[in-house]
Amino acid sequence: MTNQPTDSNRRRLLIGAATLAAAPMAASLVPGHASATQRTARNAGTAAAPAVLTRRRKLGALEVSAVGLGVQNMSRTYQTTVPSRSEMHNIIRTAFDRGLTFYDAAEAYGPHEVERILGEGVAPFRDEIVIATKFGWNIDLQTGARGPGLISRPDHIKQVVDGMLTRLRTDRIDLLYQHRVDPQVPIEDVAGAIKDLMDAGKVLHWGLCEMGPQTLRRAHAALPVTAVQSEYSLLWRGPEQQVLGICEELGIGFVPWSPLGVGFLTGAIDEKTRFAQGDIRGNETRFTPENITHNLALVRVLQAWAERKGATPARIALAWLLARRPWVVPIPGTTQMAHMLDNIGAADVVLSSGELLALDAAVAQVTVQGERLPPAVQVFSDVEAPTR
Repeated sequence: MTNQPTDSNRRRLLIGAATLAAAPMAASLVPGHASATQRTARNAGTAAAPAVLTRRRKLGALEVSAVGLGVQNMSRTYQTTVPSRSEMHNIIRTAFDRGLTFYDAAEAYGPHEVERILGEGVAPFRDEIVIATKFGWNIDLQTGARGPGLISRPDHIKQVVDGMLTRLRTDRIDLLYQHRVDPQVPIEDVAGAIKDLMDAGKVLHWGLCEMGPQTLRRAHAALPVTAVQSEYSLLWRGPEQQVLGICEELGIGFVPWSPLGVGFLTGAIDEKTRFAQGDIRGNETRFTPENITHNLALVRVLQAWAERKGATPARIALAWLLARRPWVVPIPGTTQMAHMLDNIGAADVVLSSGELLALDAAVAQVTVQGERLPPAVQVFSDVEAPTR
């Protein structure tokens, strides 16, 4: 890649300048920096200067930036709008300039199109980052058309990965997840397919998403698992019941998806919010009008702590996750430059042990009402793979 050294030098220059500068960086230095409207959408009355992400964490043996970037909505947002492709590339590349090295996609996002957007965006610096993507839904290999259910047959997994490599413009996938457990395929068979892909150099690490706890143990016994990805945030703390403990026991990293509660924890949703047709949040009972009114008590806690720490509610929510375990790496998704810049600043928010206890005590006063997913979607989570 002939232009890679230039991009790498530009990134190092940006990081060095930001580390040395005591004053906030001028907005003009960052393409697409937050407008007043975007900052208001985050309720960021004390919006911080664009951050540089220098901290790193380990998912198993895989080193990544302490905060990643979920690119799920870069082909279509929750609100069902289609973002500007060039601006999505700009966000992806600015994230890299600011020190982010961990990008999360999936075959199902788009489907296929998000992997293409990511591959285009990271092409100049592909060898300096970690790309994660996922297989497992029933998606036509050529057209991307969605079918019912799941497919994790070994032969299918290998075909899916070949398509991923083409769309991502790369010769290997750094971290490949099974997106959901296929109830028809033993996890040992899935691990065997991944091992074959590793032997071929096409996959470097693997993980699982939203699996049942026993399936995680079986998967790790068959082929060491690098990371688990599941929903986890102050709005949904389900992984604390079993999965985080298993990850700690086995040395597996944990990657929270939706770490900002699909936007709720940022203050972007209030009592007057109504969701567009096709926006999955409109089918989640935690976001019914009556439950939003109740659950906003959690947002008010974050807003109070944001004021106390000179941060934003989003940064406090992410900092809380980072404080859970040193091997937790959240991947907030966004299609707005200002939000990406805000999110990566969470790694600089330090919560002392006393502050963490106080924040936990305040959060404990709020019992979140409503379910996290519609029943038709939740049924694919916490599934145990069949035995051979």
